[in-house]
Amino acid sequence: MFSWGPATRIYLAAGATDMRKGFEGLFGLVRDRLQLEPLSGHVFLFSNAQRNRLKLLIWDGSGLWVCTKRLEKGRFWWPAADGNEVKVVLSSEELALLLGGIDLAGSRRRAWFRKMVPDDGVERQNPRNIDSNYDTINHKQV
Repeated sequence: MFSWGPATRIYLAAGATDMRKGFEGLFGLVRDRLQLEPLSGHVFLFSNAQRNRLKLLIWDGSGLWVCTKRLEKGRFWWPAADGNEVKVVLSSEELALLLGGIDLAGSRRRAWFRKMVPDDGVERQNPRNIDSNYDTINHKQV
């Protein structure tokens, strides 16, 4: 299994992808459909329409990796993009859960400090970074 640092983003391509695509085809999808740089070192994840196959594309500094996983039974959970978004950003923990067969729709992130850097490269910070539906004093969902 790969491990990535906190600066590595994981982009999931919304919708179905033709799993016959290889290095060049996935490279083109990242560049043209997701509007991202394939040689950035970020991770790009694709799935077929049946959600039983995944492909992962990543540049390691010396070459492209394409990793594939096929499920014998069942389907991967695949998040829906908001509106006409073509990509969803996942954390490394969410990717591990997705690959492990966990449905992320029923899970939620706990309220704790996590500095997020937006795609434009400008660092912003929510000083409280607290889920508005979470009572931090009594430690329960409101």
